[in-house]
Amino acid sequence: MHDDPPTPPAEPGPGRPWWKDAVVYQIYPRSFLDTNGDGIGDLPGITARLDYLKDLGIDVVWLSPHFDSPNADNGYDIRDYRKVMAQFGTMADFDAMLAGMKARGVRLIIDLVVNHSSDEHAWFVESRKGPGNPYRDYYIWRDGKADGGPPNNYPAFFGGSAWTLDHGEDPDGVGQYYLHYFAAKQPDLNWENPKVREEVHDLMRFWLDKGVSGFRMDVIPFISKPPGLPDLTPEELRAPQFVYAAGPRLHEHLREMRREVLDHYDTMTVGEAFGIRPEQARDLIDSRRRELDLVFNFDIVRMDIDGWRKTTWTLPRLKALYTELDQAAGPFGWNTVFLSNHDNPRSVSHFGDDDPAWVERSAKVLNTLILTQRGTPFLYQGEELGMTNYPFQTLDDFDDLEVAGRWRDVRHRVSEAEYLANARAMGRDNSRTPMQWTDGPHGGFTTGKPWLAVNPNAATINAADQAARPDSVLAHTRALIAFRRGSADLREGDYRDIDTDHPRVFAYRRGERTLVLLNFGREPVRYAVPGGLRVEGPAFGRAQVADGVVTLDGWDFAILAVSEP
Repeated sequence: MHDDPPTPPAEPGPGRPWWKDAVVYQIYPRSFLDTNGDGIGDLPGITARLDYLKDLGIDVVWLSPHFDSPNADNGYDIRDYRKVMAQFGTMADFDAMLAGMKARGVRLIIDLVVNHSSDEHAWFVESRKGPGNPYRDYYIWRDGKADGGPPNNYPAFFGGSAWTLDHGEDPDGVGQYYLHYFAAKQPDLNWENPKVREEVHDLMRFWLDKGVSGFRMDVIPFISKPPGLPDLTPEELRAPQFVYAAGPRLHEHLREMRREVLDHYDTMTVGEAFGIRPEQARDLIDSRRRELDLVFNFDIVRMDIDGWRKTTWTLPRLKALYTELDQAAGPFGWNTVFLSNHDNPRSVSHFGDDDPAWVERSAKVLNTLILTQRGTPFLYQGEELGMTNYPFQTLDDFDDLEVAGRWRDVRHRVSEAEYLANARAMGRDNSRTPMQWTDGPHGGFTTGKPWLAVNPNAATINAADQAARPDSVLAHTRALIAFRRGSADLREGDYRDIDTDHPRVFAYRRGERTLVLLNFGREPVRYAVPGGLRVEGPAFGRAQVADGVVTLDGWDFAILAVSEP
C-alpha cells in the first residue's frame, strides 16, 4: 500500500498525543446495563455506571454503534447516522451520558460505520428507485453476468454472495445487483462518489461538534473498491479480506478526511484494519502521512482461526506477532493492544484458562499483558472481571447472523457437531452476552428477559463480588492501570522480547528499568532472568526472586525493576 512518498511532517504539536497515554474501555451498549426492563442495554445504563468506569481508571470509552438501526447486525447497519437507536434511549440520554463522562475526565469515541449503511437508510431507499435517481450512485450497482448471475464471485463475510439482485420499483424488470461485503441489509457505499464523502464528513462534524473525541472506524480499509471488481482467484477466495482492503484510493480518502474534518478537532482515530497486514498498517498510522492515529490489527486475535474453524496457537508464535507488530509500527506509528472485542471470543477463554480454578489467575496474566505492552491498551467490557465464553449447547442458542450465515454455506459438507464446536469457541456472541454486575437474576443486567442469555457463571464472576475483594481480577486491573499511569517505561518505553522461544514464559523488557514475566500455564516455573539483568525487586505486585531466579506460580505474573549488570 505504499502508494506515494510520505507527506512532510506536520508542525510539532503542544506535546505527546493524549491517546498514547490513554486506557480505552469498549462498551457494547446492548449488553452493558438495562435500566427500563426491556432486556436491552441502554444509554442511561452507561450513565448509571460512570463511577464504576472512573474507579477502574480508564480514560476513554469506545461506544459501539448507538445509532438508529433495524439491527440486522446489532447496530452495524445504520438507518440514520444522526439519530439514537430507540432501544438505547434518546439524544437527550446521549447528551447526559457524554456530559457525565466529561465531568469525570473520561473521553468518548464512537463508531464510524461508513463502508456500508442499512438498506433502510433514506439514501438506499432512494437508490433502489432506479438508475435515474440522484442517490443511485451512492451505492455500487452492477448488471449481472450474461447468465443472470452476480457480477463477480465475491463472497460476503456473513455467508453467500456479496451481491443481491434488486428490482427496485419494477418487479417485472431485469434489475441490477448491489454490492454488500457483509449482510444483504448492509449495502456498501460508493466512496468514488464525492457526494458520499461529503456526507460522511458532515456526519462526523455533527458528532464532533457534540463533543465526542473521535472515532473507531469500522472496516475502514474496505471503502476503496478494487478497480473493475474482477473475480477472485481460488486462493483469494480463501481470505477475501486481503483483496477487499487493497483498494487504490484508501489513503487518498483518509487524507481527505483528515484534511477536511479531523485536523479541525482534537481527536483520536482508530481504524478496524481487517484485511491489512502489519507492513501495510504502517502507512495508515505513520504520523507524517496524516491518515489514522491507530489501527486494530487482527493478527493476534485471529492467529488460530482458519475461516470458521478454530485451530491452535503457541506462545512463541504469540510473542513473534507482538514483535512483528511493534516493529511494523516503526518510529512514527503507534499500536493498539487488545485481546478481545465485540467480534471475538472472551480473552480468558481464548488465550487463558477458563476453568473455575484458574480463570482469575489467567485473567490477571492476560490483563497484565494488555496493560504492559507498547501501545494504547483497549479493554473490552467484562475483561476487567475475567468474563468467559458462554456454554452454547445448540446452534439455536446463537443470535449472531454470522454463525447462521456460515452454517448455511457449510452444512452440506460439515457435521453440525463439528460446526457447533468451532462456533462455541470462536463465535461473536461469546463477547456479547450481558455484563455480569451481581449474582442476582440475569447477573443484575436487567429485570426483564435479556436479549441474549447471561452466562450462568455470573453467580461467581460479577462486579459486585470483585469490588469487595482485594485479590480480584477487578482490583488487579484497577491497580495496574494506576501503576501504568505513573510508569514512563510502560507508557513510552521501547519493547524487547528477551526470550523468544520459551514455551511457557513470556518475558519482555519495557524501557530501561522494567521487566515483565508472564507464566502461560498451570505448572510453576523457576525462571532464570536472561542477559545478566540485575533484578532489583518488584515494581508492581509481589514477586518471588532469589539470586536472579524468579519463581512463577501457575498462571502468574511478575513486573520487576531491573538494571544492567
